[in-house]
This record gives sequence, C-alpha cells and structure tokens, in this order.
Amino acid sequence: MLTQRKTPSPVLAGLLAVASLVAGPFVGPAQAKPAAAPVHERTLDNGLKVLVLPDPRAPVATHQVWYKVGSADEPGGITGIAHMFEHMMFKGTETLGPGEFSDIIARLGGEENAFTGRDFTAYFQTLSAAELETVMRWEADRMANLKLDADEFAREKDVVREEWRSRVRDNPNARLDQLLHATAFSSSGYHHPIIGWKTDIDAYTVDDLRDWYQTHYAPNNATLIVVGDVDPEAVFELAETHYGPIEPREIAAAKPREEMAQHGTRRAELVIPARLPRLSMGFKVPSLVTAEDPREAYALTVAAGVLSGDSGARLANDLVRQGKLANASASYNINARQTTLFSLDATPKNGQPLDEVESLLREQVERLRDEPVGEEELDRIKAQVVASEVYQRDSLFYQGMKIGIYETVGLGYEQADRFVEAIQAVTAEDVRAVARKYLDDRRLTVATLEPESDDSEPALPSPTGGIDRVH
Repeated sequence: MLTQRKTPSPVLAGLLAVASLVAGPFVGPAQAKPAAAPVHERTLDNGLKVLVLPDPRAPVATHQVWYKVGSADEPGGITGIAHMFEHMMFKGTETLGPGEFSDIIARLGGEENAFTGRDFTAYFQTLSAAELETVMRWEADRMANLKLDADEFAREKDVVREEWRSRVRDNPNARLDQLLHATAFSSSGYHHPIIGWKTDIDAYTVDDLRDWYQTHYAPNNATLIVVGDVDPEAVFELAETHYGPIEPREIAAAKPREEMAQHGTRRAELVIPARLPRLSMGFKVPSLVTAEDPREAYALTVAAGVLSGDSGARLANDLVRQGKLANASASYNINARQTTLFSLDATPKNGQPLDEVESLLREQVERLRDEPVGEEELDRIKAQVVASEVYQRDSLFYQGMKIGIYETVGLGYEQADRFVEAIQAVTAEDVRAVARKYLDDRRLTVATLEPESDDSEPALPSPTGGIDRVH
C-alpha cells in the first residue's frame, strides 16, 4: 500500500499501481525474456547512492529520490509521521515558498508527486531531460534546507485528517485491511497503517517533524535514481554539484522489530456501517528479503498468480464466474522488507454467510497444498510475467520505481533483473511446497466485516480507524 500526497493524473495513477510490483499484474501474451539495460552507479562522498539508467527513446527523464524510511520505522505515539512529513516536504525551504517547487515543475511541463510506503518514502519528477538540473537543484534544497513552519503544518495536518476521513473512516474495506494487519502483526512495524492512527495524527507537533527530518532525511540514507534520455557521466556531475555539498548525518541502526512467531489462527471482527460484508485472510509468509531460500518467495509470487493473476485465474474462474462469490482476489508483496502477508479477500453474494466465504477460500488454498499446478497453467503464468515486464519497461517511471524499491528494501537493484529468470525456474512442486509450509492455520489471521444492522445504535468514528472488536 502507498499513500500519495495528491491525486495524480490518470496515467500517473496507473503507474503508481506498481507499488505491488511483482505481486503482480499477470497479463498479456507470452514474450521473450527482455534484455536488461545496464544501470550506471556511483556513490558520492556524503553517502548518496546515484543510479542512472539511460533510455533514449524520448527526450524525457524521471528523477526520483528514495529515502530508506517508511511507516514501519515509526515508534508508537507518532504513527503516520512518515506520511505527514511527506506532505510537509512540499511546504517550502529557506529559498522557496510553500508550493513553489511544484509550481516550477508545472511551468516546465512536468509532473511531480511523492508516496509513502511501509518501507520507504519517495519523491519524483518527470519532465524534459533538458530540465534535469533544475529539478536536482530544488530537490537537493529540500533535502538540506526544509522549512517546517508551524502555520503550514497546522493547515497540512487538516489535509491529512481529511485524507484519513475519506480513505479510512468512510472506507469500510480500508478499515478491514487495517484490522487484518493490526491483528496479524503484534511486534513488527507492519502493525499500524501507513496513514497512522487518528489519535496520533491529532497529536503530532512540529518538533516531531524536525526530529524525523534530522533522523532520516540525509544523503547517506537516500538513493537518487535518474532514468531517461541522459548521459550517466553528466548526471553524476550534476549530482555532485547539487547533492554533493550536503553533509551526511549519523544514521542510527534500526532496532530489530521482527514479528513474533504465531502459533494459531487469529480472528477479528469489525462491525460498522457498510453496504457489503467482506472477509480477509492473511497468512504470514517471508518476503524475498526475509526468506532463507529466495526460491520460496518466487514460488509464493507464482502461487498468488495461480489464484488471482488474471481473469482466467482460479478465484475468478472457479468462484466468481460460477456465481459462488461476488468477487475474490489474492495478493503477495515479494519486496516487503519484513515478514509479510499472503492475502485472500472476498465479498459474498447477497445473504451469503461469511463462514461459507471462508470455506470457499480455504478450498482453494487446500487445492494449492494438495495438487500440483498443471503444466499448461504454470506456463501461462510465467509467460504473463515476462510480458508484463516487457510492457512496464515502456514507462520511465516504472523502471525507476522498480530500481528504487529493490535498492531501498535492501535487495540491491541488480536483483530486479533476476526476477523473470527466477519466476521461470519455479516448478509446480515449488508452489505446492510453499503452500504446504506457509499457508497453514498456525500462520493465519482472519478478519471479517459485518455491516451494522439497521436497529443498532449509530457508532461513533473509531479513533484507531475501526479496530472495534478483536477476538
């Protein structure tokens, strides 16, 4: 999940959907394995890592700065501060006034935005490659000289409160997802939502923001990525000119926040005003970062594709198309920095009890555990992964984002180019093995959304975003 500072253009909104990356969109015809373009790398004396991927197909470049901090790094009491701070990065520096950087990008015909995830915060601009130096000058300015004004902070906090109201309080499915994570994760930073708990949002201070800025926003805690019609040596020179003078800071090693082992099914119930009931299931599984054997992470990716990769996948074909459920999906984020969830979500038909929904989803999980995936089905998924990679390389933004995620979570950008080959190596037995090992009740959390009955008393908005009843 990502949160964005403002609503992007339709094209940009589509590109931001790659937050799940290889969780992934399995669509399209089979293609040959795409050749990986070389990434040029240099690290400045202050610790800023600069990665450049030339792509001369159009006179355009995307400039992205990724900070190695996200909502999972937040301590209790200031949850959501990473997202709040992202908003404040657009509120001016000692040189530029509030919103002036955005105005400059707009006058140059470019697009800019930012997003916060559980494992990172990133800022980007896409515009004419000839204007790259302008972007670097002002992005480096806010890395070093951000002005945190109390009045601007008060106004922006109201914006975030409204974002919470529209995206969380008034969105039953979002509240269910929060409940699932808060119940499944008891000790890792994935416990709380990216936007934060409402009580914490209300309590932020300017000093909290200053502490966050001083602790995390430094060149030695960031990666600069440039993709487009550029010369790598020229980019390195510009980076040295504009980012090079920024002093590094001492970045304290993060305290370990590993998720405690789970030894049985956890259940939670959410009863709020809603149009439809819903059920979410999440199995704790390793990511590519945390897996002892990386092949397991790739096999889990394929398993998610078997269930929910495209319109011909099992959940759509066997459950939705046959009228057994209104909708159903599965997801898995291979690039999470910590132990993550392999999730299944479903909405019942009218009047269908949620225990029947759970039974139908469990049958699909049992099928993965008991029966090897057919050769034709497996080949189709692999072909779609390759095709997806080909299509997404048409986007400079996607290429930069893929590099940024792999680099920021600690895998290294080189690992991104091994993805297609690793997926193609997954066997039917690999899929069955990870299903047997990880899709187990001892790792399972089930969260249900039951619409509040008409005769019940109206519920006040929950200060935690809807975690009202946990069993």
